Amino acid sequence: MNSANSSANPCPIARALDVLGDAWSMLILRDAAVGLTRFDEFRKSLGIAPTMLTKRLAALTEEQLLEKRLYSERPPREEYLLTEAGRAYLPVLFMIGAWGRKYRGKGKLARYLDAETGLDIEPVAIDAVTGAEIGTRPFRVLSPK
Repeated sequence: MNSANSSANPCPIARALDVLGDAWSMLILRDAAVGLTRFDEFRKSLGIAPTMLTKRLAALTEEQLLEKRLYSERPPREEYLLTEAGRAYLPVLFMIGAWGRKYRGKGKLARYLDAETGLDIEPVAIDAVTGAEIGTRPFRVLSPK
């Protein structure tokens, strides 16, 4: 994560990837979205080395996608909760998951269900201005001057 370099890059995709471009960070946010909050929960779910998890949690906290909250004073223990920015990233994760289901979907796959209806979540990215599904129309990039 190199915020100094990413802030100089005019591409918002590059800036986002600088913060969230590794699989561990995305999977930590996925797990936080389903209610995991504690270091040991993340480690067990992901099978990630403790040193790697410590680095990723610190980076996600520094970038304000997660926030730490003390849940035990003796011994001191913290949990990690999604911030507004972390929750705003969830649609991106669902879109990545939909792509994975469609193009990498062989074998057994987890399903993501709406908790109220029990139906599969099927995300679609829609341009709010035109109403068109993103990826169905050509686009161009306007670089800053």
